[in-house]
Formats: sequence, C-alpha cells, structure tokens
Amino acid sequence: MYTFLFVLLILDALVLIAAILLQSGKGGGLAASFGGASSAAESVIGSRQAGNLLTKTSWWAGGIFVGLAFILQLAGSRGRTPESVLDRSFGTAPATQAAPASPNAPAGAAPAVPLTPAGQQPATGTKAPAAPTTPAPRP
Repeated sequence: MYTFLFVLLILDALVLIAAILLQSGKGGGLAASFGGASSAAESVIGSRQAGNLLTKTSWWAGGIFVGLAFILQLAGSRGRTPESVLDRSFGTAPATQAAPASPNAPAGAAPAVPLTPAGQQPATGTKAPAAPTTPAPRP
C-alpha cells in the first residue's frame, strides 16, 4: 500500500510540475511558446480557458500532493514495533554427541556443560586485585 501511494505521489508531482510550467506568467511563460506566435492552447480552447484549466489542474494536483505526502508521513511513522532477538523462538538444537551421564544424575537429565574453557580454573568468588591508580597531577 505504501509503495502504491508513493508511486501516486510521484505521478502527481509530475502533473503538478507540468501544470505549473505550462501556465503563462507575465512574460508569456512556456504555454505561449508552443506553436510560435499563436500558441496551440489558444487556437484549440482559447487562452482564457487554457489558463483556467491549468490553474485548476495545479490547485488540484497541489492539494492531492499535500494529502498524499501527509498520508505517507503517517504510514511511514507507524512501522513495525522493534523486535528483540531474545523474543524469537529458537529452532531445534543441533545434534551433538551425548556425554556420559554422571552416576548421581537422575535419569533423562542433560549432562552438565562447563562454562569455562578446558584448562582454566573457574573463579571461586574472590575478586581480582584492582589495578593501581595514579592520582592526576595538580596544576
């Protein structure tokens, strides 16, 4: 829906540009340059009617442009709500080789997995010594 309205906005902008450029201003404008001395618009529908038609077209195209721009602005600000990665459900776990269960574990329990890499000792609740801080020199 958003793309359709956006395409309509672009088409309306092109109509609006053409209607404004074809209007005659104080110097005759682009509308007077079609067909040399007598413009094609004057010979077909008359100069007064051409001005009225182009004026009405530009007003309508301008109003439609503003309306579509407002609707697209509202539609663009109401996007999907942000989604957390944690809210997504995980698929099936990859098949891993089963570790031998401990003799004290209940039947059907998953084996314990160490949280630290092999060869490192887990922390036993003691804090690491803080790095010495040097005071800032006084000016």
